Amino acid sequence: MNTFNPFTLEGKTILVTGASSGIGRGIAITCSKMGASVIINGRNEQRLAETLQEMKGEGHLSLAADLSRTEAVTSMVNQLPKLDGIVHCAGIGQMILCRQLQESDLDDMMDVNFKSPVMLQTKLLKQKKINKGASIVFIASIANDSPRIGNAMYSASKGAIISYANCLALELAPRLIRVNCILPAMIWTDLIYKGGITEEDLKEDEKKYPLKRYGKPEDVANLSVYLLSDASAWMTGSSIKLTGGI
Repeated sequence: MNTFNPFTLEGKTILVTGASSGIGRGIAITCSKMGASVIINGRNEQRLAETLQEMKGEGHLSLAADLSRTEAVTSMVNQLPKLDGIVHCAGIGQMILCRQLQESDLDDMMDVNFKSPVMLQTKLLKQKKINKGASIVFIASIANDSPRIGNAMYSASKGAIISYANCLALELAPRLIRVNCILPAMIWTDLIYKGGITEEDLKEDEKKYPLKRYGKPEDVANLSVYLLSDASAWMTGSSIKLTGGI
């Protein structure tokens, strides 16, 4: 019987941030089903416990930490084993018109969506927590080059993380560490109910997609598995649009 499977994550230890809900939860669960030992991070211990309950296999670890706090990041990284994969998924969204922006709004968005993953990544590299040949995945968004009224801050934060990831890919290539971004369109999570949009509005909007639906967390999770696995061993510095054809 042929058991060859280039997409397996068996023997790999993977960190998933933002795993307490939505896309991050979906990625953590799918990685566990593919045989990985998964370390999940989020701010809410109870919701992380719910994610852990849905995961398959044993040896997984839950580390609650607010990644916007330097001391929390340091403490978490000190507890981590060597990693074969990282999925930076923690993020927030907020719809505000450009003329209504407050400095505090901008600070919050950039702190969570850009500064926090960058500084976590810096700490992981300094502490030598990433194995040679590992894979790093950033969950970005097509918003970076798909303008939408009220979405300037979010779009800018995702554009920033993509630019950072492209440079990181070059810096880590000598160690065969790969860095790629996933750019989803609309995914059915709590995050899409921002700006007072109703479910009816969203259901109507998804009909515009060529594949007639928004994405699901599992859609992003399956692409993440490919990028984390040895099947994508010759892929780095890429930003993959996952859009249902929109």
